[in-house]
This record gives sequence, C-alpha cells and structure tokens, in this order.
Amino acid sequence: MKYKLLSALLTLFLICSLLTACGKDCTVKLVDNYPGGKTTDVTVKSGKTIPEDKPSREGYVFEGWFTDENMTEAWNASDKIKGDMTLYAAWDKDTGDTIQDPGNDKDFSRMRTPGSQEDAYDYDLFFLPEVDGTSQPFVGDTMPYYEDGVYYIYYLKEAGDSYNHSAYLVTTKDFLTYEEYHDPVLEANRGGGQDSWIGTGSVVKVNGKYYFFYTGHGSGATLEYAEKVMVAVGDSPLAFEKKEGWEITPPSTLGQKNDFRDPQAYIDEATGNIILTVTASQGGVARLLKYTLSPDLTSANYDGIIFTDPTGKFWNLECSDTFKIGNKWYISYSGQDDTLWYASSDNRYGPYGEAYRLDDKLFYAAKHVEDGEKSYMVGWARRSESVSSTQDVAAWAGNLAVQEIIQLEDGSLILDPVDSIQDTFSVRRALATENSHIYLESGSRYNYTDAFTCYESFMLSGDFVFNGEGTFGLSFDYNGRADKNKFIVIDPKNDTLSLAFNEGKTAITETAAELTPGETYSFTYIQDGSVGIFYLDGQASLTVRLYGVSGKTIQLFAENNTIQFTSLRQYTRGQ
Repeated sequence: MKYKLLSALLTLFLICSLLTACGKDCTVKLVDNYPGGKTTDVTVKSGKTIPEDKPSREGYVFEGWFTDENMTEAWNASDKIKGDMTLYAAWDKDTGDTIQDPGNDKDFSRMRTPGSQEDAYDYDLFFLPEVDGTSQPFVGDTMPYYEDGVYYIYYLKEAGDSYNHSAYLVTTKDFLTYEEYHDPVLEANRGGGQDSWIGTGSVVKVNGKYYFFYTGHGSGATLEYAEKVMVAVGDSPLAFEKKEGWEITPPSTLGQKNDFRDPQAYIDEATGNIILTVTASQGGVARLLKYTLSPDLTSANYDGIIFTDPTGKFWNLECSDTFKIGNKWYISYSGQDDTLWYASSDNRYGPYGEAYRLDDKLFYAAKHVEDGEKSYMVGWARRSESVSSTQDVAAWAGNLAVQEIIQLEDGSLILDPVDSIQDTFSVRRALATENSHIYLESGSRYNYTDAFTCYESFMLSGDFVFNGEGTFGLSFDYNGRADKNKFIVIDPKNDTLSLAFNEGKTAITETAAELTPGETYSFTYIQDGSVGIFYLDGQASLTVRLYGVSGKTIQLFAENNTIQFTSLRQYTRGQ
C-alpha cells in the first residue's frame, strides 16, 4: 500500500512538473542578421513553436531561421521551444526569378577528354572561326571599328585557311551573334616581300574612303626593314586593296630597323588630318611614336615619342590605343608576354602618368571601340597548344573576348561584363547546395563545398565576406582528383586574383585585387565553353581558360580563412 501511494505521488509530481514546464515563459531573440538590422525579443511558452510572422528586408527574401549567425544549422519552424535561445535570419536577394530546368543541357558524361569537350562547344559568346577542314582557326590580334550600329572586328587569323596571319573580319551588333566573313580582308603576300606576313593595324574613315593601316612584316636578305607601316584602301569596310608603294619606315633616330608596328589611326577633328600611333623601340626600350598624315596620304610627318614604357620591362608595347572617357585620356597596350596595361593623361598624346595592369595575360592584344554610349575592350582569350595541358596556357591566339570599360570615380579603369552577354543568362538553375548561402571555415588544408554545376555556358553570382588572410575561390574538377583541381583564387594577403592549376600549385596568371576583411564584395563569373571571365564587381577581372571541366561540380574552397557566401545564383542562357 505504501509503495502504491509513493508511486502515485511520483506520477503526480511528474505531471505537475511537465505542466509547469509547458507553461514556462521563454525568451527567444530573433536577430535580423544583417548590417543595420535589429534584434527582437519574443516570449514563447515552452513546448510551443516560434511565431509564424516572418521578418522583412527590402530587396531580400527571408530564407528561414538558423541557430547560429553563420547559418550552418537550420531551425525547423515546427520544432518546439525548450528554453531561452537566439535565432538568426537568413536572407537571399530578391531577383524576381524562380528555379527552372529547361531540360536541354548538353550531356558531357560521354566526353571524357578535354579534347572531346572542346570539339563539342558552340562558342556563341566567345567567337571562334569555323573549322576549316580538320583545322580549327583562332582569333589573333583584333582591330575593332564601329559604324552605324555595327561593330567590325578585323583580326589576324591563326591556322585554317589563313596565310601568314592574314586579316579576316567578323561583325556583330550585340556581341551575342556574329557574322563571319570567310575570305581574307587583307591577305599576306604569297609571293613574299615586305608584307609576306600581316601584322596588327586599324581602320579609319576619311572623306568617304576607308583606310586600313597595317604592319608589313617581311624577312630576307633583300629587305632593309623587318617591319613597315603600310595601307590598304576601300570604298566600304568590307573590302580593301593595298596601296602599292605607300609605306612609313622607322625614323633613323630610333637606331633600329626591326621593331616598328601596330599603327593605330585617328582623325584629328580640328584639322582633318590622320594621326597614327606606332609602337617601336629605341635602345631596347619600348616606346610609342606619333605621326601626322594628310587626308590624301601624300605626306607623313614624324612628331616624336609620346610614351615610353614606365616599367622598363618590355621591348615592345603591342596593340596600343588611345581613347577618351569623360575628361580623361587613356593609352592602352599589351606588354610583350604580359598583361593589358593602361595609363591616363589630361591630353591625348601625353604626358601620361603611372601605368596599371587591366585584367591578366590571358586577355591579350585588346583594343578599345566605342559606339557613342559605351566603350569596350576587344581582344582574344589565350589558349593552350594542348588542351590536356595542366601546366600552362601560353599559345598565341584564341577566342574573341569583349568586355565593357568602366571608369571609376578616381579615373581608374576596370572591366565589366557586357550587358547583352550578362542579360542572355536568364534561366535560373538549382544550386548544388540546399541554400543560397555557404559558410566555409578552414585551416591549413583546403576545405571544399559543392556549389554549382559546370554547364557548357553559364553565369554565377553572389556576395561574400571573409575574415582571414588565406585564399578562397572557385574550384573546378578536372579529372576527379582534388590534386588536379583548377582554381580561380582570391588571395587577400597578396592582393591578387589569379588562375592556378593542380590544386593551386601551378600558377597560370594573375591580376591585382585589393580586398579588406569584414567588407562585403560581389562577384560575377561567366563561362562559355572553356573560356571564362571572373569579375570582382567594381574591383577587377580575370580571364581564364579551363579545359576538361564541363559536366562536373564546381566547388567553393578556402584555406586559412573563414568566408560567408550569400545570395549565390547560377544561370544558363535563355532560348
């Protein structure tokens, strides 16, 4: 009897305890979890769920509550409160679109080699000439010209039916669709002589005539000059005839006859004369020269040196150009086997100040073109001689690449995605992760997290904040072995944005990118075929070549750092 009474009293005590616990007031702190957000205290009875009211944030969509501010542990709204706690909100940018699956992705599962993948690409965005028989031609140095809504992009064609880098033409109105002209606009002289090779030049319109200034590069014991500036004339931008006997040779003051090339032509609006800038060297130092030509080409006066390589690193400044944005003049050039550079001045022909790199050495020989509203850099994206190489990307010529030139408030320049190219990626795709945010924390070993899928043509975007000095970025699976992964690397300690192969061990190319811990940055990455351009929005751009990665997962990686990625997105192209 005593034991039954004791058991009944214990049961009654437990029931009372449970009733008391269910009725206990608990304080739940709901943290908005963004700069300037607030923390709201709500009282919830233990055993109950949190209120269904969702917080709001302009321009964002609420993703749910998490038990940690790094948003790694989700709180299920149906879970019951057991005591005082803090929950953190997760947010995703409201881009007004929904995830889709168009069902038309190219299947790369049977394409097991980089070569088979490369052969399968269509290259809508980064133009590549049509295959000539069994030979794949490539785009060399570009010479863009704009008129009446059409961008005429002349280029030195490598391989295929091109004889000694003859000049060919492709046109576009939007940098999305291209019309290729299959016959050379300017062919190298098959009989030899001064223009047995065609070198870079430019097109200008004068009094209804089109002048194509170009470099005539010859060799042989009978030639006094290795390079001369020559010209062809046309009644339209589609066809030219060489002007026999017309040439400009290096001035004797240079003391050399081998390096004299890449004429860039402009019209002097005040006089109607033609201004030519020509790259040459003097005493082994790279320089840019200026000439004034009469509109009928009967006179050509040498005006002197307007720019000397300020770094002292180069023997030639290839594909130079001058242009104006706002009230600033800029001069651009590609350092021999280096990157695209620019310097600024208050006057077109100098003096120019300090030179800065723009993009990296895989975006080469770029020249500017403008349409009255925007300015662009048109160049070529470098390739490898062997698509299976994991050691270098060093071959001459590649795919056509175009980027918009943006002038920052301090007058410096950066490159941005072309609007029409960015807008064509309109189909939002599911990520390779459950949420649109990823938190990475790592020590000395790389930490990887699946994030995206490498389609044939796609765009990625997102925001990030980091708090360490180690590297982080995108990792592309090359052959299923992590030690062969190809990296796009953000390195805050060394202020660089780079491309590296073999899990970061093999450096390929880099550009400057100065970032600060604790600040929020955005990125955009566009890839078409094996060509990609990574943008640290408002900071820097990096052109990359990634063979053999299609159809595989793209990961985010980090080492010796903590990074919070948010508002991650992936898009493929609309129909």
